Amino acid sequence: MKYKEAAIATRREAPAHARTHGEAFLIRAGYLSPKHELTQLGQLSISRLPPSPSSISEIVSRAGLAAIRLGGDRIASRTSFGDTEFLECPVCGYADETELARARKIPLLHAEPLPLRKVSTPNCNTIGALANLLGIEEAQAGKSMMYTRASDGKLVFVVIRGDMQVSERKLAGALGPVRPASSDEMSHAGAVAGYASPVGLRDAFVVVDDLIPESANLAVGANEMGFHLLNANCGRDFGAQIVQDVTLARAGDPCPNCGTKLTGGSAIVLADASGPRPVSVLLAFAEACHDDKGLRLPRQLAPFDVYLVQLASRAMDLQGLSEDLCRDLEAAELRVLLDDRDDRAGVKFNDADLIGCPVRLTVGEKNARSGMVELKRRDQDQIHTVKLTEARERVLALLGNAHG
Repeated sequence: MKYKEAAIATRREAPAHARTHGEAFLIRAGYLSPKHELTQLGQLSISRLPPSPSSISEIVSRAGLAAIRLGGDRIASRTSFGDTEFLECPVCGYADETELARARKIPLLHAEPLPLRKVSTPNCNTIGALANLLGIEEAQAGKSMMYTRASDGKLVFVVIRGDMQVSERKLAGALGPVRPASSDEMSHAGAVAGYASPVGLRDAFVVVDDLIPESANLAVGANEMGFHLLNANCGRDFGAQIVQDVTLARAGDPCPNCGTKLTGGSAIVLADASGPRPVSVLLAFAEACHDDKGLRLPRQLAPFDVYLVQLASRAMDLQGLSEDLCRDLEAAELRVLLDDRDDRAGVKFNDADLIGCPVRLTVGEKNARSGMVELKRRDQDQIHTVKLTEARERVLALLGNAHG
C-alpha cells in the first residue's frame, strides 16, 4: 500500500490534551483522531489482532506489558492511566474489577440470638451515629439500602453489614438494572429513611448479603423515626428472597481463594469475550512500546510489517525499483507501506519512526547503484546494507526475531 492510500496524516507536535506519551504518539502518528476515533491506519492495526482474549494475552505478555486476567474472560493491562480499578491477590493471581471482586468474609464471633427489642435512638440516621450511641462496632449493625428494579418497579431492600458498602454492579447482576428508590416508593413499603429495616416491610423484594445470615443480633432500623431494633436476626425476624454476595471488596481484604490480602491497582481492559477493545489496545501498547522518536509496535499490532522508504533521485528510476521490491515483499505475505512521497529523507525517516512498523527498508540512489538497500529494525539503532536480491529473506529473518 502506498502512503497516500493509507490516508496517513502525521503531526509534528503532540496534542495538548494527551494524557500520556503513548497517547500523544498515537494521535501524532495518525492511528487515532484527537477525539479517540480509529483512523484508517488504526483500523489496519487492529485488524491484525486475533479475536480470542487468550491470544491477545500472549501478545500482551510478549510485548512486556503486565497482563491481568479479570473475571468474565477479560484481559487487562496494568497501567497508571487505566480507567478500571481492580483488586488482585499477589500470591494466587486471583483478580477482578473492584466492583465485582470477591473477598473472603470474616463473620462476627458466634452468638446465640437474643430477644428483639426496640430502643430510642434520636438523631441516629447514620451507621456511625448509631454505633457511637449504642457503644457497638459498625459491623454489629445492619445497613439498609433501597433501590427500585427497572424491570417491574419493585422496591428492592438490601441489607448488608454496617462496615461494608453495596456493590451496585453485583446487585444489578443478580436483579437486572436498578435505581435509587424515591421517598414515595420507600414510604409505600413502610420504610423510613435513616431508620429503615427489613423487619415488617410491605411488598418489598429483600436481598441480604451472604454475611448477614452469619451475623447474629444486629442493630437495624425500626421503620420509625428515632428508633432502632436490637438483636435482629435473619431468618427469625426477617426473610430474604435472595442471599448473595452484594458488597464491595476492598484492598486489604482476604483473597477468596487463599486468604492473602488483596491489593489494588488500575488497569485498562483490552479484550473480553466479544473480542478486542481497539482504542484500549492501542493506548496500552503505545504506552509500553515507544521511545523518544515514536511507536515501536510488535508485529501483531503494527499496521504494516515493513515501512519502505523511497528516496528522491534524479538519475535513477527508484520508483520502479521500490514498487518491484514492494511486490516481492507482498508476495511473501508481508504488509508493506511504500512511502513514495515527494518529501525530504528526514521527513520520511521521522514518520517511519513515529508510525513504528517493525522493519524499515530504504531504497536510495547510492546503494541502489550497487544493487543494495538499507535495512533497519525499529527497535535497534544498527542499519544493515543488504543485497536487493536478498532483501525479502533478510526482512523475514528480522521479523522472526523482532519483539512480539
